[in-house]
Amino acid sequence: MSYIDGFVAAVPTVNKDLYLEHVKTAAKCFKEHGALKLTECWGDDVPSGETTSFPMAVKCQPDETVVFGLVEWPSKAVRDSGMQKVMEDERMSAENNPMPLDGKRLIYGGFQVIFNQ
Repeated sequence: MSYIDGFVAAVPTVNKDLYLEHVKTAAKCFKEHGALKLTECWGDDVPSGETTSFPMAVKCQPDETVVFGLVEWPSKAVRDSGMQKVMEDERMSAENNPMPLDGKRLIYGGFQVIFNQ
C-alpha cells in the first residue's frame, strides 16, 4: 500500500505566489524521484482551537495562512530512497528554491496508509 508524507506550515499570506512556485518546483523533483502525487492546500476555513489546532500547531500569525500538503509514494522503501534523493537534489537547495516560510514551524511526518477509498 502507498505511503504518505504530510506537511503543515504557516506561510506569509503575501507569499502565496512564491509558495506556489516553490511547490511546483518541488513537485517536479519529488515525482522524478518516485513520488506518485503531490497535493498542496491553501487554508480557507482553518479555525483556531482552544486546546489544539492547525494554526496553534504552526504558531500561525495574523498575516499568515496555514497550508497542508501531501506527497504520495508507492511504498515506504521508495519514499526513503526518493526523499534522500530529493534532499540532495540541487533544485531543492535553499539557494535555488528557498522556502517562502519559516521552516522551524513546519510540521511533517511519514504515514502508513491504512485505509483509502
